[in-house]
Amino acid sequence: MNGNTFGTLFRLTTFGESHGPGIGGTVDGCPPGLPLDESIIQIELDKRKPGGNIASTARKEADLVEILSGVFEGKTTGTPIGFLIRNTDQRSRDYSQVKDVFRPGHADISYQAKYGVRDYRGGGRASGRETACRVAGGAIAEQLLQTAGIRVTAATIELGGIAATTVDFSSSDSRPFFACDDNIIPQWEERIRDVKKQGDTVGGVVEVRAQNVPAGLGEPVFDKLDARLAYAFMSVGAVKAVEIGSGVEAARLLGSQNNDPITPDGFLSNNAGGILGGISSGQDIVVRAAIKPIPSIAKSQKTINSAHEATEISIGGRHDISAIPRVVPVLKAMLRLTLADMLLLQRRCSG
Repeated sequence: MNGNTFGTLFRLTTFGESHGPGIGGTVDGCPPGLPLDESIIQIELDKRKPGGNIASTARKEADLVEILSGVFEGKTTGTPIGFLIRNTDQRSRDYSQVKDVFRPGHADISYQAKYGVRDYRGGGRASGRETACRVAGGAIAEQLLQTAGIRVTAATIELGGIAATTVDFSSSDSRPFFACDDNIIPQWEERIRDVKKQGDTVGGVVEVRAQNVPAGLGEPVFDKLDARLAYAFMSVGAVKAVEIGSGVEAARLLGSQNNDPITPDGFLSNNAGGILGGISSGQDIVVRAAIKPIPSIAKSQKTINSAHEATEISIGGRHDISAIPRVVPVLKAMLRLTLADMLLLQRRCSG
């Protein structure tokens, strides 16, 4: 199975399945001398772990990380950093009903077509549980970004079709859903409760920003910074669309409206999302990701079984009502990993 490594110089490789003994990864290319221990990674993992909100699964995973290599006396050594997160609350019996049935919206049927075999317990390698490894890798990347003064933040700006009208990133980490506004939270909570009663799920939109990004990051032509960001975000299973800056809205604007005028004091707007010609401009990087609804729903759905016979399925077990808020730390991690890689590539380029 290919496609398990992300990055060129700063590389994250992940392994494991949702119902195996554990998941983990290796970060290769991390410079030596950066502060790192389990507590630094654990802070980020705790933001993603299940069971912390009304939209989340009841599965209780401690998500405790163990660093296996690459760190000595609290600092990175420059050698590969190996880490492990043990699975502690699997209930594989919950998935016995889907052993021979393909779940709509899941990777069951495509994995079967590609490999001729699939791990039906929670989706195996295709499970969202794999993203915990990305969060761990992103926490390590954050230590490198701090040396350049780069700061990554994120907030949910839409949930269940209800968009916030006010966006404030300053306190998003402490709000339910990582919300961009206190006033929108009651509406989102009501939406989640209503949808849960219906046996259904919802999606939303998450915005991720990077501040203090130096100008010059990005490797044209095919490794543009925005191209790499789109690749990074779309590698997250729940993401179905990515916007940079004004995004889709740019298609509806005139050039005079979408261009960002430049003055001796800097840019007057940021429709470009901090990237021009695939290279960072020095402005904030702004990325939005559209998150699909969780495909595991209690409503009856038409499908087929492994014999290609028509059947119906309603999915029980413990599932999120929305990938938000747990996907938010994952998207922050993917931006961090991308910028860490691009930062090292730029440092190599500049000698």
